[in-house]
Amino acid sequence: MNKKKAMITGITGQDGSYLAELLLEKGYQVYGLVRQVVLEDPQHRLKHILPILDHIELVPGFLESFPSVYKAVAAVQPDEVYHLAAQSFVSYNFEDEFSTIDSNIHSTHYVLSAIREAVPQARFYFAASSEMFGTVQEVPQRETTAFHPRSAYGISKVAGFYLTQNYRESHHMFACSGILYNHESPRRGFEFVTRKITSHAAKIKLGLADRVELGNLDAKRNWGHAKDYVRAMWMMLQQDKPDDYIICTTEVHSVRDFCQQAFAAVGLDYEQHVVVNPKFFRPAETHILTGDSAKATHQLGWQPTIPFNALVEEMVLHDLHLLSSKMQ
Repeated sequence: MNKKKAMITGITGQDGSYLAELLLEKGYQVYGLVRQVVLEDPQHRLKHILPILDHIELVPGFLESFPSVYKAVAAVQPDEVYHLAAQSFVSYNFEDEFSTIDSNIHSTHYVLSAIREAVPQARFYFAASSEMFGTVQEVPQRETTAFHPRSAYGISKVAGFYLTQNYRESHHMFACSGILYNHESPRRGFEFVTRKITSHAAKIKLGLADRVELGNLDAKRNWGHAKDYVRAMWMMLQQDKPDDYIICTTEVHSVRDFCQQAFAAVGLDYEQHVVVNPKFFRPAETHILTGDSAKATHQLGWQPTIPFNALVEEMVLHDLHLLSSKMQ
C-alpha cells in the first residue's frame, strides 16, 4: 500500500515541525519545502526537525518564485499540501510592510497555482490567522465574522484566505483555511512575547538577568498549544468537503496572566521583575481576540487537550533546562 505524501512549507518552524511529527506517526511520507540556505546550516536552521531528519525529505525551493514552487510540487506529487510558511512576527510588519505583504500573498498564490496545474487532486491547507479580525466586529469571533486587520501580516492573511476560497470555488480544489488563534510551545521563537517571558523567567531564576521589559500587559489573547492546533490542520484535510474553521481554546488570558503563570512556575513574583516599556506597544493594537471553535468541535471532532497553565509551565521548564545545560 502506497503511503500518502504530504508537503509542508514552513516545516522548520514551530507548527511545521509538530505537523511533520504528527504526519509521520500517521504513516505519511513527509516532504518539506525549504530554501537552499537552510540546507547549508542544518544545526541552526533545522533544529526543530533534527530528530526526524532521517525520516523526511527536504526539497529545495523558493516560495517567492512560481517556477521554483511549481517544480517542487510537480516533482513530489503530494496528496496533501500544508502552507504554513509566512513572515509572521507582527511588529516587524510595521517596519517592513512591503515585504510582508508581497511575500505572504505571492507565496500563497504560487502554491495554489502550482497545485492546480501539477496535482489538482491534492488537498490544500492555508494557515490563516485570528489577526485577520483585528478590530473585532463581535466577541467571540466566528467563521462568519467580518475581517478588519490591523497589521500588514493580518492584511496578507486576509488575502491568502480569499485566494484559498477562490481556488476552492472557481477551480473546485479541496482547499481549506484554518483560522488559528495564538498557539505556543517550547519551539516558539524568542522574538514572540510568550517565549520572551518564559526565557526571561528562566534567566532570572538562574541569576542571568534581573528583569524583562514588555509592552501592553493587559492585551488579551486566546492561547493554546501548537500540538493541538496542528492536529486540527490534519483533521480539516480528512473531511468529505473542504471548509474553513476557527481553531482556538475557550480560555482568554492577558499578557499579565502569562507573566504571573510563568514566573510562578519558577517560584518568582512577576511584579518584581516585569517592567512596562512603551516602545514595545503595537502601533495599532488589536482588540480582544477570542474565537468560537464550535464548528471545528462539531464537524471535525476537535478539542484542545493541553490547558493554559500546562502550556506555560512546559515552556518555562524547557527554557530552564536549556539555559542550565549551557551553564554546565
